[in-house]
Amino acid sequence: MKILYVAFILSLFISAGCNEEPKTKINQNLITDDLHKSFEFLEIPEKVVTLAPNLTELMFELGLGNKIIGNTSYCNFPEPAKSIENVADLLTVNLEKIVALNPDLIFITAEGNSRSDYDKLTRLGLKVFVSKPKNYVGIKKTLLDMSKIFKVSEKADSIVKNWDSRIAKVKQTHDKLVYKTALFLISTKPLFSAGKNSFVHQILTFAGLENLSANSDVNYPMLNREEIVIKNPDYILLYSNNNNDVNELLKIYPEWNTLSAIVNKRVFYIDADLFSRPGPRFVDAVEELNKLVLK
Repeated sequence: MKILYVAFILSLFISAGCNEEPKTKINQNLITDDLHKSFEFLEIPEKVVTLAPNLTELMFELGLGNKIIGNTSYCNFPEPAKSIENVADLLTVNLEKIVALNPDLIFITAEGNSRSDYDKLTRLGLKVFVSKPKNYVGIKKTLLDMSKIFKVSEKADSIVKNWDSRIAKVKQTHDKLVYKTALFLISTKPLFSAGKNSFVHQILTFAGLENLSANSDVNYPMLNREEIVIKNPDYILLYSNNNNDVNELLKIYPEWNTLSAIVNKRVFYIDADLFSRPGPRFVDAVEELNKLVLK
């Protein structure tokens, strides 16, 4: 299971100046990241480092994968991303490699990159653009920000329009669902689920399911085994592992053998990469889950 990334960056405020005439003058080259820090891109960056898999995927979605000169060891999609030089893993960033590559721009995310790494990179004088896509709206904002930087806004608008259309089509099926309650187990030892403030929660709700952990303000609340018996979900979702065997789950929690999801064989093992990255495959995850629960 891939470990989910955690949030770390807060926001500031940005305003545009006025000339001597009583109207606002907008600088079209200014773009604000999710730190609410403003950047001016007079030239299109040619050498880019992406420090999270979702950011790598968004760049490729825009047809900009050829501009990435460094990414992380977890950037495994699409296939060409695997051949790009790794400058980071899940926990550490190789500053020497990044400096040697001399990138024009670094994309960093609040999901998995530390404040310490951000500070080190900015102190080195590198241009670091922060992304914090906590939900579908945030994913679209990151894509649109990237498109403005690289002057491919029309392509991004087309992509977003397609995403919105696909999501709308899935929502039309919600009334057809017979069973709706679901528990998404991020981890089984210990038991962590997806709360209402996680983007995984949106995958569930967009697919038409009722998230049984939606009452928690914690992104990924810890549950106890008895709670799950009480909740008695119609569906249980887990990340794929080596065997994807429900019997292995019952060896750990034998009292779950009466759960509706277990009895009715509605336990789904799903692709961790697809369902754990706030990137362009968010809509793919929604569609895949929706198909599973419509059967």
